Order: sequence, then C-alpha cells, then structure tokens
Amino acid sequence: MTARRIAIFLRHGAYHQRPQTPSAHQPFPLTPDGVEQARQAAGLIDEMAQEHDWHIHPVIQSSNLLRAWQTADIISQGLEGIDRIEGVDALAERGLGSAANLTITQVEDILRDDPRFDAPPKDWKSNSLYRLPLQGAESLMQAGERVAERVRSHMAGLALDANAERAVAVLFVGHGVAFRHAAYALGALAFDDIAKLSMHHATPVALEVSAESAWRHAAGAWKVRAPKDRDLD
Repeated sequence: MTARRIAIFLRHGAYHQRPQTPSAHQPFPLTPDGVEQARQAAGLIDEMAQEHDWHIHPVIQSSNLLRAWQTADIISQGLEGIDRIEGVDALAERGLGSAANLTITQVEDILRDDPRFDAPPKDWKSNSLYRLPLQGAESLMQAGERVAERVRSHMAGLALDANAERAVAVLFVGHGVAFRHAAYALGALAFDDIAKLSMHHATPVALEVSAESAWRHAAGAWKVRAPKDRDLD
C-alpha cells in the first residue's frame, strides 16, 4: 500500500502590482484585500482537507516573492498543524531576466531599439512558448516546467507511512500562471486549457499523484477566463 499524495496549488492574494507591468518578480506586499483573501484561504484549505479526509503536511512550500510568502504566513497562523514555511525560489513566477519589472511599453521599446532582436509577437506576454531574447528571461512554459519539477521532486521525496489511511496534502503557495503551466507539465491540464483557465486569488486547486507518478485534478475549481482576458497574463 502506498500513501496517497496531494499537491494543493494556491495563488497568492491580491497585491500592490504596478500598472501595465508584467507580474514577473515585483517585490511588493499584499493589499488589504489580499490579506483578507489569505485569511479566508486557511478555512478553504481546511474545508477541502476535511471533505476529502486529507492530512495537511505541516510544512508549507512557498515562493519567496513577498506576496506569496505573506499569503503562506497568514495561512500558517490560521491553519492548525502548520509548523513552518519553506521558501523556494523555484516556485517563483515567470522571470523576465534583465527586463524584470519594466512596463510592457518599456520592454517593447527595448526590443525595437536593439538591432539584434525582432519585434515580439503581439501576444508575447501570454504566449506560452515565447521567451524574451534578453539575458535571464524564460518562457511561461519554462517557468511551469521549473515549478513542476520542484513539485514532482518534493512530493516524491516525502517520507510517508505506507500504511497511512489518509492522504497527505502539501500546500504550495505561488503564482497562477506558473501553476497553470506546471499543471500542464505534470499532465493534469491540457495545453489548450492553459489560456482558457486562471486561478482565483488564495483559492486552492488540488492535484493528486498516483503510485505510477501520474497526475490528475483532485479538487478545487480553476477560474474560467473570458476570451477577451486570455492575453492578459
């Protein structure tokens, strides 16, 4: 018998994001609404665990970006049994390298003025496979694969009681776009659904991994995006 393993993905709460600036690695904190969302998230996670008879692992895995860490910290205060938060760089949102935290217009101007580069596609911000041709940048898919590898390796390395009757659920607090691409990389989401779906702030979506390392959606609802919003990542 192998203990069941659940990965709960939770997008951070709303935060102070600069307008017209890709989320990337902005270092700003949660807004008051984001703080309240994180407080409510503890109850949502507890309800999900009780409904499915899961045991929540005492260590939260969190992106080191402040909005994610704050969300995890608030949840840890409201969710019984949490011992600590482990900050993990690999759970960060897609990085734009040397263009980090510039506005969309600034990024496009840089590429236009650099004779080495072509103009980016109109959907460059949301195109899963496009990577800015700038030092240190990654595509959304590369970010998702990075997150997926961290989730995969962490879940595989858990020391669990093989005879445990309850599944163990690990909470991963991070970023919606990277989580969607990670779900695809794990085989739990179709490629065409990446653009159709999003994640509600501080609302859990759970994936279960089988003994054969196959992943599936287990609980929680993705946010369905309107067609007009599908290029806004």
